[in-house]
Amino acid sequence: MSVERYEVVIGCEIHCQLLTRTKAFCACENRYGGMPDTRVCPVCLGLPGAMPRVSKGYVELGAVAGLALNCNIARFTKFDRKHYFYPDLAKGYQITQYDIPLCADGHVDLPFKHLPKEQQPGGEKYRPLNFVGDNCDIDGQYRRVRVERIHLEEDVGKSLHLEGSHSYIDYNRCGTPLIEIVTKPDIASPEEAALFMQTVQEILRYVGVTKGNLEEGNMRCDANINLRVWENGKKYQTPISEIKNLNSFRSIRDACNYEIKRQLHEFETSRQEFNPGFKNTMGWDDAKGETVIQRTKNSFVDYRFVVEPDIKPFSVSEECIQSARSRVGELPEQKRQRLKSQFGLSDFDVETLTSSRELALWFEEAAAQSKDPKKVANWILAELLAVLKEQELTVSQLKIGPGHIASLVDAVQEGRITSKQAKEVFAEMLESAALPADIIKARGMEQVSDMGAIEALVEQVIAENPRAVEDFKGGKTNVLGWLTGQVMKKSAGKANPASATALVKEKLSAL
Repeated sequence: MSVERYEVVIGCEIHCQLLTRTKAFCACENRYGGMPDTRVCPVCLGLPGAMPRVSKGYVELGAVAGLALNCNIARFTKFDRKHYFYPDLAKGYQITQYDIPLCADGHVDLPFKHLPKEQQPGGEKYRPLNFVGDNCDIDGQYRRVRVERIHLEEDVGKSLHLEGSHSYIDYNRCGTPLIEIVTKPDIASPEEAALFMQTVQEILRYVGVTKGNLEEGNMRCDANINLRVWENGKKYQTPISEIKNLNSFRSIRDACNYEIKRQLHEFETSRQEFNPGFKNTMGWDDAKGETVIQRTKNSFVDYRFVVEPDIKPFSVSEECIQSARSRVGELPEQKRQRLKSQFGLSDFDVETLTSSRELALWFEEAAAQSKDPKKVANWILAELLAVLKEQELTVSQLKIGPGHIASLVDAVQEGRITSKQAKEVFAEMLESAALPADIIKARGMEQVSDMGAIEALVEQVIAENPRAVEDFKGGKTNVLGWLTGQVMKKSAGKANPASATALVKEKLSAL
């Protein structure tokens, strides 16, 4: 017997830390790093008699995340206790949500253009998923991944494995507010899994829910993966593996690719099949490039879920939901499509300009103040972003505002300064925060657009350079540029270049 074909089935669980001021159920400061075990209290350590309290901001940020991922928000919800033992779980249980999550039934649309060609419609590995009531191929442009639920829960501490035989626990992270985003098994390749994580990170950063720094553990992904295998006309499923704590897009892709090969080999050698009550929990050894089995997964019975006795079930008000909705606003992909249509920008332009909400809003304000939004985009992409990268700044840290760029672009478009002069003005306004008009006036840069004044300069240059005139008559048309340069030199660079060129050509042709 031999495997005829197989399909990859992946579902993701993304843990995302929220940007609240305090931890989930206590007043301890919520931030990354610092001296171990200095931001803890009886509540986040679960000491006897300590009573947790839910902050309004925690629930509202969870609702913002849910709305940004197209979920419905529960009007009534509760917290539960999930019991398990792990060294960095100080109290022996985690406060989470079990059967009534805050958010449910959402979706995320992944742009096909960011996937390999063979995984796009028409590609040899493209596989539309035909779920009842769902169209997972949206207009041939997007792959839709359904979000089953987003629930609130607290994070655990962090195990520190130092050289030698000792491990330590830093409890600062205990009680950090999390959301867990759980998808349906709609993801069909390791590349889609990585793109899903990247898209969710972009959206949640955009709406201000999380910092989203994978290297700090702000976001972590557990990938649940198995295969549908066809052999001799019969369909089989391999056991599900849950690969834990993947903290980079590359590791998500590489771990899933390795696990596909491992499961195929295991199926071909042992014919082990899917068991709904069984799941392998795997780790990813990045150095070796392979998954490592850690344990078999506990079932929901093992976790002994109970309603959290110290936190009453609660209603989520319409006021809270509307406040969350107002914070979502226009999402990155929607903004990209609008900017392309409104300003005629390319895919590259809009993807760069919307890389952060702050930059996108900065561009839109500059475009609204300028007569040429496309040129504003070009200046930001070519000049401003280079400065931001070199100086490691964000647009909010600049001394200038959107109006500076709009005025500078208009000065060039109106012929008051040349593009070369504009770069000098740009450099000075970055240093001084002076307006372009003030710099142009102080430096005496304003171009001469008076045709009579430019004509007088052109006549003078032609009279002073009879040899160049004879060369032009003899067919050496390149002297046209040289003569124009002489006009610009005499005007100290103030003559309008286009007008000067046209007049030189006109005068020479008339001779």
